[in-house]
Amino acid sequence: MINKRLLQEVPETKGFILQKIGLQWFALLCGVGFYVCLAAILGDLYAEMPVEPLWFLLAIPCLLVRFVLTKQGSVSSHKIASLVKTTLRNKIYTKLCQVKGGYTEKFQTSELTQLATEGVEQMEIYFANYIPQFVYAFLAPITLFCIYVTLSVKTAVALFICVPLIPISIVAVQKFAKKLLGKYWGQYMGLSDRFLENLQGLTTLKIYAADERKHQEMNAEAEAFRKVTMKVLTMQLNSVTVMDVVAYGGTAIGMIFCALAFKEGTITMKEAVFMVLLAAEFFLSMRTLGSFFHIAMNGVAASERMFRFFDTEDQTKEGILQKDGNISVKHLDFCYGDKQVLFDVNMEIPKGSFISIVGESGSGKSTIAKILSGIIHHNKGKITIGNMGIETIGNIEDFVTVVSLGSYIFAGTLAENLLMAKPNATEVELKSALEMVQLLGFVEENGGLHMQITERGSNLSGGQKQRLAIARALLKNSSIYIFDEATSNIDADSEDKIMEAILGLKGKHTVIQITHRLQNVIQSDAIFYMENGSIVEYGKHLELICTKKGYANLFATQEELENVGKEGGVLWDAVV
Repeated sequence: MINKRLLQEVPETKGFILQKIGLQWFALLCGVGFYVCLAAILGDLYAEMPVEPLWFLLAIPCLLVRFVLTKQGSVSSHKIASLVKTTLRNKIYTKLCQVKGGYTEKFQTSELTQLATEGVEQMEIYFANYIPQFVYAFLAPITLFCIYVTLSVKTAVALFICVPLIPISIVAVQKFAKKLLGKYWGQYMGLSDRFLENLQGLTTLKIYAADERKHQEMNAEAEAFRKVTMKVLTMQLNSVTVMDVVAYGGTAIGMIFCALAFKEGTITMKEAVFMVLLAAEFFLSMRTLGSFFHIAMNGVAASERMFRFFDTEDQTKEGILQKDGNISVKHLDFCYGDKQVLFDVNMEIPKGSFISIVGESGSGKSTIAKILSGIIHHNKGKITIGNMGIETIGNIEDFVTVVSLGSYIFAGTLAENLLMAKPNATEVELKSALEMVQLLGFVEENGGLHMQITERGSNLSGGQKQRLAIARALLKNSSIYIFDEATSNIDADSEDKIMEAILGLKGKHTVIQITHRLQNVIQSDAIFYMENGSIVEYGKHLELICTKKGYANLFATQEELENVGKEGGVLWDAVV
């Protein structure tokens, strides 16, 4: 239960933990002083002697000081908890920034959310309560033994022998508890992930009338989680019962030995009363440790998941790219797990050029975009920007901007969404970016730059969200732009205006366009046509059309489909 790595993650808590242990120990001594005074008062009353006022004068300060020390101990716990929550959540966030989008390969978003919230809360209890109590639980019985042994050796030994029975009972359930809590966290994370997934896909479930089936599946998972939770609670209650039996039974044994010692005349009435009153203190600290044990086990189980995340290979790179240049891709291979999706891809993209990557769905186009933007690592091959390997570039996001169909729109004002790209942008620059994507008129009619955007841009149409994402990218003024299906969900008129803006980047910026709509690639400096993860054709539009191969056939098919119903088109010819 003493997890060294977990303690090393928040070394700042060490001073406060020691402080709390010291406060608890001094509070115990004040309690001993109070019991001395109380035993003296009761002893005098039993002997029908006048009670010394001094005992009252000493008892009251002992109570007050113990109260202050206990209160200060709570303050120390609060400081420990604050440090733990702040430090661990910052480390989780920092790690997320380092692994970037790569975390989704091994972790679910809901799992990390739960870990950063409730998981950290459990670890807070581990630091603030369990660790200080662990040390104090051994310090207190030793201190009391030293006091008791001066009065009655037999009583001291009897009580001291009973104390280890509590940690023994804890150890007995630890192995079972660890396995059970691991299962509990697994079920918890799984249920959270399923709930988040169903919530995000609720509209789709409704469209396909699949919500009832998912509802039943969620009920089954919730029932499984309820059962494992009940097992955890049963285990905790049973172990608490055992600890209570040991604590109260040990206290009773101590009282019996006190009574026998008094009967034998080896201790006075005052000493007997003092020992009886203090007997429970022998077990109270260890009993409290037991109550924190199961919560601490939860924290340790959560920490194992946190360490697994911390041990994920990050994408932090030390190289700094000073100036962009030509992009070179040589013999690039890539696999998603055991499935290879890119095969010996070779590309040369001159600085300032406008190139397009096309092909049918699943041919590997978006994977190339993710690799070129540094979101994922390539398995084999060499990619350079200028003369620098992409795997060494630590500031690649300063030079490469990706606009995809799934670009995220945040809740807040429209200006706040745009200013992510350029925090110091002027109002004129913001409006210019909106004008380039044909969105300025709509914005000015709905509150201007201070227009409120709801979560995920739900108060915007699909096309408006996409145009806002493109405007944000254009505002950033990157050296290299990657547009991955960026003009999807946009009407034809807006698409033409946006393509005009994108083509205007040519020469000043390197533009890589990934699209299914081949009309938008005609003016490209070069077109890379992909099939099954490989580049099978390369050249300008007219060159590829003349080959009458895969690109030419795909282009002709699209032309035919787009002309359906138009004069001279398929439908028109059929009618005539």
